[in-house]
Amino acid sequence: MQNYVGKGTVLELGLEIWSRRQWLAVVVFALMLAGTASVAAFLPNIYRSTATVLVERHQVPETFVRSSITGELETRLQTISHEMLSRARLEDLITRFGLYPEMRKRAPIEVVVEKMRRDVQFELKGVEQTSGRSATVAFSLSYRGRDPATVARVTNMLASLYVDQNSKIREQQASQTTRFLRGQLEETQKRLEAQEARVRDFRARHIGELPQQMAVNLATLERLQAQLQLNSSNQLHARDQRAALIKQLADTDAAETVGAPESTTTKLAKLKQELVALRTRYSDKYPDVIRVSAEIAALESLLGETSSTPSKTALSEVDAEMRSLKAEEERLRRAIDMYQRRVENAPQREQEFQALSRDSETTKELYSSLLKRFEDAQLAESMEQSQQSGQFRILDPAIPAKEPQAPNRIGLILAGVLLAVGTAAAAAMLAERLDTSFHTFEDLRSFAKVPVLASIPHVPSADETARLARRHRLATASITLGLALVVAASYYLAHGNDELVRLLSRGGS
Repeated sequence: MQNYVGKGTVLELGLEIWSRRQWLAVVVFALMLAGTASVAAFLPNIYRSTATVLVERHQVPETFVRSSITGELETRLQTISHEMLSRARLEDLITRFGLYPEMRKRAPIEVVVEKMRRDVQFELKGVEQTSGRSATVAFSLSYRGRDPATVARVTNMLASLYVDQNSKIREQQASQTTRFLRGQLEETQKRLEAQEARVRDFRARHIGELPQQMAVNLATLERLQAQLQLNSSNQLHARDQRAALIKQLADTDAAETVGAPESTTTKLAKLKQELVALRTRYSDKYPDVIRVSAEIAALESLLGETSSTPSKTALSEVDAEMRSLKAEEERLRRAIDMYQRRVENAPQREQEFQALSRDSETTKELYSSLLKRFEDAQLAESMEQSQQSGQFRILDPAIPAKEPQAPNRIGLILAGVLLAVGTAAAAAMLAERLDTSFHTFEDLRSFAKVPVLASIPHVPSADETARLARRHRLATASITLGLALVVAASYYLAHGNDELVRLLSRGGS
């Protein structure tokens, strides 16, 4: 192996290597350039079309009608994107527009769908707000393929699907919200009616024991006790009157027996004198005054009749009155007991009634709140159906591209030239380092360390010259065949290879 140190400049060294390895470098350069140029030439043209969709905010201010659509717009857009890029949706588009015909022949549909999913690009466009967050005002949809007209149609179809899907999702959300609130409202109404029925049943079962009836119960209880006291006084008076009548009848019978009817008149006069004396000292409610008054009334009644039958009638009347007073006493005592129990049960009933009323009031407030929200949801649903809220509108539809997006053939050829030059230089240097022969006197002197006396030039013979010519022809044919094979391999590799275009394109995806 040679040592080139000190043998001259780098330029001189390069020229020496070029003089010996120029054919190798030219062949390697030609093969590499032919391969890269063929790949650049045979790669299919890829076109991209883009559609811009505008996000229209609420046309009716939320001060008047609040939308029932929940969630961020970006989240909904991502949801729609997943829906649009689903296998079923993309497979339908592939079939409808006849996309990737060659690929569908040799690959399963899952691979084709994944290829289209990579060819679709979605990008949000927003503006900065005062809060620092970015508000989405539009988004772009793009698709790439070989036929520019088909690419534009597919892009516009995707944009239309986004618009339709957004409207569908918003209407579904509004309808679902309305249905949910309607169900909640009906359930709450049933619960409220049941609770109000329990309150009414409680009122009916515990009538008179309710807390708001406490004052009436106490007043009624006081009135009944007063009536009971008056009844007791009336019974006492009736008993005295009955005793007087019985005594009067006894005196009458005795007087008739002895034939001295004047004794009744005498006794009446005495009783009147006794009554006057009693009234000077006592009131009319004093028992003795009441008794004497009853005896006087009985004697006067006795003297006014011609026989003893009216006195017996008065006694019967007194007995009937006493029975009536006794029955009234029992009724009053039962009523007093009833009202007394009401007063005693009032605290417990108040607690039970408050619990029932509290549940009923809570449910009533919930029902009012749900009713308000249900009405808002109905308005929001009407607004969504009339497309007055948060709709998408295609601002710039996609048009067929005039120039392909990829590949960049000039760039690829320039890169191929640089790669070919580098590969040729590397091949020449490698061949030079692997060659162990001596090419100059200096090489021999540096290796043998002995003086070189003379140099004998090589004189080729006729056979050698003919053999060398055959080798040149064979080499030329081999190089030509190699170039043809490189071009054929490049055609096989690059023709219809969209993935290679994607890999070689700037940006990658």
